[in-house]
Amino acid sequence: MDYTHLSEFAVRPGALTLWRAELAPGAGWTADERPLASVHVRHCRETDVTDPRPGRGRWIGTIFEMDAPFQPAHWRETARRWHARHEGLRTTLTRHDGPEPERLICAAADLGVTAEPIPGITGSREINEYLTGALESRLSPLSWPHCLLATVEHADTGDFTVLVAADHSVMDAYSQAIVILELRTLYAEVARGEQARESPTFGSAADFAQWERDTAAALTPECDAVRYWRRFLDGSGGMLPRFEPAITARGRAATDGAPAPLPQTSVSRKLLSLSDLEQVERAIAECGHRLSVAVFTALAIAYRRAFGYLSLRAIMPIATRPDLRWLESMGWFVNVVPLDLTLAPDLDLDSALESTRTALRRTRTANDATWTRVLELLNCTDHPRFGISFLDIRALPDHQLVESLRGHTLRAESYSTDEVFFWIVRATDGLRLSTRFPATFPEADMDRFLAEFTRAMREFAIPQAAPVGATTTEPAPLRVPVTARA
Repeated sequence: MDYTHLSEFAVRPGALTLWRAELAPGAGWTADERPLASVHVRHCRETDVTDPRPGRGRWIGTIFEMDAPFQPAHWRETARRWHARHEGLRTTLTRHDGPEPERLICAAADLGVTAEPIPGITGSREINEYLTGALESRLSPLSWPHCLLATVEHADTGDFTVLVAADHSVMDAYSQAIVILELRTLYAEVARGEQARESPTFGSAADFAQWERDTAAALTPECDAVRYWRRFLDGSGGMLPRFEPAITARGRAATDGAPAPLPQTSVSRKLLSLSDLEQVERAIAECGHRLSVAVFTALAIAYRRAFGYLSLRAIMPIATRPDLRWLESMGWFVNVVPLDLTLAPDLDLDSALESTRTALRRTRTANDATWTRVLELLNCTDHPRFGISFLDIRALPDHQLVESLRGHTLRAESYSTDEVFFWIVRATDGLRLSTRFPATFPEADMDRFLAEFTRAMREFAIPQAAPVGATTTEPAPLRVPVTARA
């Protein structure tokens, strides 16, 4: 499952319809005393209420092909049941001058779903361009509905494509992945005239927000997690870490008088075939490690070989669903932890992997410490600029079915001039990587980094006759001595 832009997904031609939730006539919103999650509040504060395109660079979503005939009435009821099930989708907020926004909720029984046919937009490119514009202008954390659905009916095959797009405040990466099977199941239940499946795992996102805020309020400057974060920030001058080569490239562009920010460059590719990856996994398992340890070790090696940095420092988003009741919920259940990988120049394979495993275990100190609250306690107003995520898709239910439905998770085009993010996936067909980085950063430099990452991954399956960080048959393209930077 790739994490891509909508423009990178070839939507088959067909009849386009938008679907949005609405309140029944006479229904209204009810104030709810439960707070919004810390990251939700931060997200709202960073949104310009006057911006005509509040979703620009901020929405996320999922697209897939439904393996069933398209029946508009069945789909309308599917969308209604989905919104009714998830309290987060029935939540919005007040806009006032108080210390933070307050939660408003509507009753599930007061929900309806309206269809908005889009005539004349039937070609693949036209559909993508229309949807991109609609999502940028209509999705916002400040106005409900915070989620829009779209269907594309394919008359030649009788089936249809489904797009789910949402403001980040009501959806996270895990939600993006599991929504495919949930909507497929709901649609099948409606078609068969069955009641929707009930489960205690569709827990309230508002209840999670209350748990998260209570946990955040208990943090103090001297607790282990905050002290861990303090040491991490001290290593980068009190700021969150950057992908340093991109910052250097940005400085060169600024000197040259760069124009207004351009869309970031996006790359999605398969780096290792399934057979090659399985060789790596077998070798890593024999050393007593998981694939995630190998992935992060290889990233650190590539950062050193390609750019000359001894330390790879980034933030790592992690899922925070602390109880099974939120296992299948829609919402924003994500925390951020510090990642600091420093591999000595002459480490052998076993030592390099063990060093990375120790570093990854150390991040658990911060797993339940709300990162936004930690930064407040440390007087850090910075925001994440360099992040790395790893997902083994085999942990998701029926992942092979999701692949067969052409399931893709989506992100909006970003216009940041200094952010670099990597999403690495152990997919059913091998190792996949998606990244976005500033337009000012040369693609050739990123290609070199990805090539070094791939090479390092392959080396795990080769008997080590030399230290893992040493040059093999190819010279390591270091721009500066490795000891010059940290």
